[in-house]
Amino acid sequence: MDQQTLARLRARYAEAKPGEVFDPRFAAIARAHFAEGGRRRWPFEGPASLLSARLDTAAAEAPDLGGLDIALFGIPMDLGVTNRAGARLGPRAVRAVERIGPYDPVHDLVPLSRGRIADIGDIALPTRYSLERCHEAIEAFVARVHAAGVRPLMVGGDHSITLPILRALGRDRPLGLVHIDAHADTAGMQEGTKFHHGGPFREAVLAGVLDPARTIQIGIRGGAGWLWEFSYDSGMTVIPMDEVDRIGIAGVIERARSVIGDGPAYLSFDVDALDPAFAPGTGTPEAGGFTTREAIALLRGLAGLDIVAGDVVEVAPQYDSTTVTAQAGAQMLFQILCLMVLAPGFHPRGVDGAPP
Repeated sequence: MDQQTLARLRARYAEAKPGEVFDPRFAAIARAHFAEGGRRRWPFEGPASLLSARLDTAAAEAPDLGGLDIALFGIPMDLGVTNRAGARLGPRAVRAVERIGPYDPVHDLVPLSRGRIADIGDIALPTRYSLERCHEAIEAFVARVHAAGVRPLMVGGDHSITLPILRALGRDRPLGLVHIDAHADTAGMQEGTKFHHGGPFREAVLAGVLDPARTIQIGIRGGAGWLWEFSYDSGMTVIPMDEVDRIGIAGVIERARSVIGDGPAYLSFDVDALDPAFAPGTGTPEAGGFTTREAIALLRGLAGLDIVAGDVVEVAPQYDSTTVTAQAGAQMLFQILCLMVLAPGFHPRGVDGAPP
């Protein structure tokens, strides 16, 4: 071994203090995670929060949402499911996941340092028994978040929650959509209602808040394809899972970037997009889906699109004794947060920590 190299390394690192990092890119990350005296917060101590973001439930009641740039919150409602219920427990399960982030090495990014970002808790829903009333409350709350100039990032809940969210965000200008899922969720009325987790995107288009020409649905598979006629008839771009296999992740990314273009877009990630081997804890699992590695690569490839808001839905933890589904859901949430802070239209009003 080169003795000069050894002497240099010993001089720098042998007596280094906890949290002492010399590379300026990584020093900012260390400062955010090591308190004075070098103590790092244990991942299992204190109240849990989404992505270990600062917990600020008071912000949810403030007229200006506490001056936040991005608000993370849960929507624990699953009154719209057609198969296995339980996604109401999704936000709690995702909060319980430790050690997601804080650094994304591909983007060289600590997203929580790029603005005032906090977990503001869960939406206070008015009833456990009426989906329509819950949708009204979700739309009203997200509209208030939007009016305050705050970008929302949410954890559901079943996929029906995305309809009232899009109603709130797309009132002034219809949004584009990156929709990653096993199911296209553009079905019509079922059993006397059109407000269920199999049809939010049909209703969003008909409400004039979602632009089908700027909508791409990725990973669609299973035997319910006859339900998704509206996707094709409205002009949405649908990439079934067999086509993903043919063109690869790079081809999917290229297509998504072309469809979305420069306009504002929403990103909705249903965990059943993942193969049940990687996400068994969901209401409508479909074999033959993405691996978590493929899904992360896909999301990372969307950097630079103007992702203004997003959600991760359908985590139903009681069907998964290993917590792998919540782990995957939290990781997808982290990747969406990275996309939101990298979006060209994101202009934070304040920064809680210096970016690396």
